[in-house]
Amino acid sequence: MNICVSSLFPADRETVCARLKEIATLRYICAPLARFTPLDERHVWAEGAQFRFNLRVMGINFGIHTIEVDEFARERISTREHNRSVPVWNHIITLKEQGDGCTCYTDIVEVRAGWKTVFIWLWAHVFYRHRQRKWRKLL
Repeated sequence: MNICVSSLFPADRETVCARLKEIATLRYICAPLARFTPLDERHVWAEGAQFRFNLRVMGINFGIHTIEVDEFARERISTREHNRSVPVWNHIITLKEQGDGCTCYTDIVEVRAGWKTVFIWLWAHVFYRHRQRKWRKLL
């Protein structure tokens, strides 16, 4: 099942892209619904990078969540993610300049988790709206 959530951010694409490269941004925009604790020393988001996090969702330990970065460009970031509960969590972020110093930010997520998919999908809708609210506050 797919999720697509978009927002207009009060910042140019370069600013948003620079913030996307920071693990601190991920941790801030996800809290308190999800907490990502890095298990690796490397913290540079780039194509080919792989990250492992201890993931807690609403206080429940979901174990190790792996993020593999397929693409990291100014206009598009693509990752393949998974953990023991959700074997497929493919995430695409698109960033489109609006010409007025604002950026249209879109999260597109494919979730596959067997019989749990519908429940994860419903939670993900809430989660990505929360993330984008936190993004706007951050910017």
